[in-house]
Amino acid sequence: MSENKWIYNSKLKFTPVNPKPYLRSLIDTPIIVTLKFNKTQYKGILVSTDNYFNIQLRNTEEIVDGKTTGQLGDIFIRCNNVLWIGQDLEKIAQNRENTETSTS
Repeated sequence: MSENKWIYNSKLKFTPVNPKPYLRSLIDTPIIVTLKFNKTQYKGILVSTDNYFNIQLRNTEEIVDGKTTGQLGDIFIRCNNVLWIGQDLEKIAQNRENTETSTS
């Protein structure tokens, strides 16, 4: 019999989130989109999304295999290419620091 490689941690809890409202709440905020292929990510500001989860970004930076390949501007990503979408926490923290510095 094979050993179970997964360890259950009772302190960690998973709370499912409805993706449509979550994605819509990210409009006008910095996000990271990871594609299914080629170790490609896009960082930019979410402009819009639709019911199929296609997304439009502005001020987009392309990152391939951890290296920036340049600024692309406005892009549209078709939903079937997306593996993961989340907030760009580094950019949000940087924006907060800039805001705190300018108000001091």
